[in-house]
Amino acid sequence: MLAAMAVVVVFSGVVQGYLTPLLPELGARLGIDGVGQNNLYLLAQAAFAVLTPLLSRLGDLHGHRRLLRIALAMVALGSLLMALRPTPLTLAVGMVLQGAVVGFFPLLAGILRSRAPERGRTGMSLLVGALLIAIGVGGLVAGALSEQHAVAGLWTAVPVAVLAVAAGIALPDSEGPRGGRFHYGAACLLTVGLTALVLVLAQGGTWGWTAPRTLVLGAAAVLVLAAWTTVERRAEHPLVNVRMLSERRLAVVSAHTFCAAFGTIGFLGANALFLGADPDETGYGMGLGPQAIATVSLAMVVAGFAGSAATPRLARRIGDRAVLGTGGALIALGFLGMLLFHATLPQYVACALLVGLATGLFESITRTLSAEIVPAHQTALAVGLNELALSLGAAIGAAAIGALFAAHRLGAHIALDGFLWSWGACAAVALLGSAVALAYGAGHAPALAALEPLTVDGDPA
Repeated sequence: MLAAMAVVVVFSGVVQGYLTPLLPELGARLGIDGVGQNNLYLLAQAAFAVLTPLLSRLGDLHGHRRLLRIALAMVALGSLLMALRPTPLTLAVGMVLQGAVVGFFPLLAGILRSRAPERGRTGMSLLVGALLIAIGVGGLVAGALSEQHAVAGLWTAVPVAVLAVAAGIALPDSEGPRGGRFHYGAACLLTVGLTALVLVLAQGGTWGWTAPRTLVLGAAAVLVLAAWTTVERRAEHPLVNVRMLSERRLAVVSAHTFCAAFGTIGFLGANALFLGADPDETGYGMGLGPQAIATVSLAMVVAGFAGSAATPRLARRIGDRAVLGTGGALIALGFLGMLLFHATLPQYVACALLVGLATGLFESITRTLSAEIVPAHQTALAVGLNELALSLGAAIGAAAIGALFAAHRLGAHIALDGFLWSWGACAAVALLGSAVALAYGAGHAPALAALEPLTVDGDPA
């Protein structure tokens, strides 16, 4: 079962890693300018935000395996569509369909907890490690395939998709009662609110954070999400039980995930920019080419694999709260190291590897804890909330770094101060996440069972 899950997670990693090195050349071939490429990423981010709670909730209601198979089919179809006929339209549709990868981890967590709860921590750490490795390898393979022709790299995900669909068919379903109703009104409000929020985060730097449309859209996002929260609190069958966050440990894990993702994922694009900057032109950077940058990125995800694999043993020795705090502290230490030691490649890479190690640690422990805190019938939704916190943390981190870069632009490049402030911001938010982890205590997972009536086929169990 874990082997089949690993195949699904590898597919997720390849999908998340293979398009980034391809889009610049693909854009030139297909007539997609920089704004168009940014809009493609915007569509993908919106799909991530919207599909995370929807797939998670539907999985808890109608079966984790069933929704996993639907998600796998969506991602496979999107990958095949882009490879068969790459056009601006098919790339847009394909990237939206690929957004269903956000459902893989919550749905797999539901199956794993039901079928093999004794292997939950070890299994989750291995899956996170496989995800990180696949992201790095996917980018390298796509880059190698596209050296002669950019379109060839689009086929990177297709054979992996076939294996993943077969793995999804082989997986067992989760056990236990399920049922209830899907709240379509709440789903519409959540979709509109999250889409508006992601649009503001992605485009705020381009439009200007004080521009009228940024402020209006931001206010609309806040109002719609506030309305969604009110609807959910009053609903007999909520889409997302917002009262789940009244459980302190789940709230702490989600907040820690947000803070950790702010720097570790939000800074990925800026990390490649620093590695590729020509020191003769900018006064900083390493002057690396695409393959060398991809190699450094792969080294970071290998370090992440090591961190993820070590998480269960570390948690047994020092406890869950200490692992959460340690993850945030290591992230902060890595970024502070970049702030102080960025003059030579070995120094910078050593700090980047520390951030990579901490990435595997926090992704493994937060996904594990979010699955364990809640009753079994809410597992996918709780992990989905953690994935949403990760996505929003990464998006806000990237937006904050973009704003700092815009404030320190010198002609055609970013001044070194822009990176210095960004490293400092990432370290500060990571330290905040480490401090938040101190509030994680020993509670009782069954306490959440009273928050939502357990139903079978619409009737109270």
